[in-house]
Amino acid sequence: MDNNNSKPKISGMLALSPLLVFMCLYLVTSVWVNDFYKVPITVAFLFSSCYAIAITRGLNLEHRIQQFSAGASNKNILLMIWIFVLAGAFAQSAKAMGAIDATVNLTLQILPDNLLIAGIFIASCFISLSIGTSVGTIVALTPVAIGLAQKTGIDLPYMVGVVVGGSFFGDNLSFISDTTIASTKTQECVMRDKFRVNSMIVVPAAIVVLGIYIFQGLSITAPVALTSIEWIKVVPYLIVLGTAITGMNVMLVLLLGIISTGAVGLYTGSFDFFGWFASMGNGIIGMGELIIVTLLAGGMLETIRYNGGIDYIINALTKRVKNKRGAELSIAALVSIANLCTANNTIAIITTGPIARNIAIKFHLDRRKVASILDTFSCFIQGIIPYGAQMLIAAGLANISPIHIIGNLYYPFMMGLFALTAILIRYPRQYS
Repeated sequence: MDNNNSKPKISGMLALSPLLVFMCLYLVTSVWVNDFYKVPITVAFLFSSCYAIAITRGLNLEHRIQQFSAGASNKNILLMIWIFVLAGAFAQSAKAMGAIDATVNLTLQILPDNLLIAGIFIASCFISLSIGTSVGTIVALTPVAIGLAQKTGIDLPYMVGVVVGGSFFGDNLSFISDTTIASTKTQECVMRDKFRVNSMIVVPAAIVVLGIYIFQGLSITAPVALTSIEWIKVVPYLIVLGTAITGMNVMLVLLLGIISTGAVGLYTGSFDFFGWFASMGNGIIGMGELIIVTLLAGGMLETIRYNGGIDYIINALTKRVKNKRGAELSIAALVSIANLCTANNTIAIITTGPIARNIAIKFHLDRRKVASILDTFSCFIQGIIPYGAQMLIAAGLANISPIHIIGNLYYPFMMGLFALTAILIRYPRQYS
């Protein structure tokens, strides 16, 4: 269907309108009534998906639904769903076995009270830099952050926001991150050169955020009386973190985590064999809404692409470029809007990378900085959209609304601010 050049076209704004319908139903309505639980995100996506199918031209209803389903069944979407299933099973079985409580107690004993928040942020940055994926970092650290919030009285969305924010530090910088690979390949530059430019922009942002967390942590007081640490129950988390840092596939990491929680739980008598199965089942069921949202978002965003929404954005932005600063700003806007329409930063880079390369050649831009711009702005947008996989899985694990997390995402917003400033003031100078 995609190759049918004679398909009737709809206007670019109309093609993008399903995204606006979703934003109005979910975000605007929630702000208006001051309650982010009034409109379930699944319902907002259901209406916007039906609307996207309805405005598609050149296909009968059956083929429109097939086009929508092709987006929902995209290999990246299905891979993410498998991760959600395994993450739910691991998180709930670890909780039932007592791994989360044991790990939280260990963290409280190791870190001084005033460094709890900063310590979680550093851990999130380090793990994501090591494994190159924000999703894996969020899956590993969010349950610990939830436990710490409960023990210390720290606001739960704030604590989850610390983990989500830090996870994008490594997603943006890591040599093994999909976004790093995609941005350097599309711009034909070396990873270490892109890393050098990128780090000059985002490391200062991370340092500023770390300073904020240290300052805000001065008032934190952990409980004085802590139960003794059951070291054997910490083992599953050590296995998950250790294998993740070695670069093992996130699905294998989670499988090892599930097996280790079962083994330790059976050994310590935390549950029996069927209790282990029940906890895994409850965890998977708890991911149901997240899986539905992911499928609906994948289908709706594919329909937007099919109807020409992304092409419209690309054409509208690139025709107004006149100088180097404008060229860099147009590339930043290009990948940002593409990310809004795809909810996948890697796909957004792959989609806009060739156009960015042409702009770079035309205006003599440094390809290393262009790669940095693509990666940084795609991670910035991916880190703050409420329907991104990272936000959804963090909200699902914490059982809160994604909207409540957004205001606590210090690092993604700081990263976006520093990246925009770097373009405006032509920094780093040697790459501008």
